[in-house]
Amino acid sequence: MMDSVNTPFPQCVDYLVENIELDPGFKDYLRWAQANKIPTVILSGGMTPIITAIMKKLVGDEVDQIDIVCNDVQARPGMSIEQEGGWDIKFHDESGFGHDKSLTIRPYAQLPADQRPWMFYAGDGVSDLSAARETDLLFAKEGRDLVSYCVKENVPFTTFNDWSSILATVKEIVEGKTSIQDAAREGFEKFKGGATSNGHAK
Repeated sequence: MMDSVNTPFPQCVDYLVENIELDPGFKDYLRWAQANKIPTVILSGGMTPIITAIMKKLVGDEVDQIDIVCNDVQARPGMSIEQEGGWDIKFHDESGFGHDKSLTIRPYAQLPADQRPWMFYAGDGVSDLSAARETDLLFAKEGRDLVSYCVKENVPFTTFNDWSSILATVKEIVEGKTSIQDAAREGFEKFKGGATSNGHAK
């Protein structure tokens, strides 16, 4: 599919920066996370220069506080990324998705209990499947493929519509008002109950 994109890379970046909007509530979440010393990491199947440029526009200098782990861009042999058809994607790893996000999460998941951080993960699609089992609390976007996968595989999760609901849940966990396990179980059971009553899942 990438072979069909001939636009010079800088123009692709400019187009995406101008046309992609930030998920409502993300700025509030980011600022709260920074104030509470909770790292924010973007794991994406996109390309680092694009994600960085988009986030720079959307959150300004706060992008410097975000770790971005993505694929990259490279010039085709004998060409420049500023030429038509002159660039290609440089995949993060050799997995089927080009970026197996679980490989980034797993080293933290395998730390000793007294060093292991809580891990919250938000996703919506097939490229998030590998990470779905690796995190402590999975936020799966309503109506997307990740929800269907988790229901089928019996992976605990809670749904989200935008980042305001993620912020509310993470706050409750950090403040000790609920546990990760309870949030995951309640979200999963709530979704399955609502889906069953609507005839979409059992």
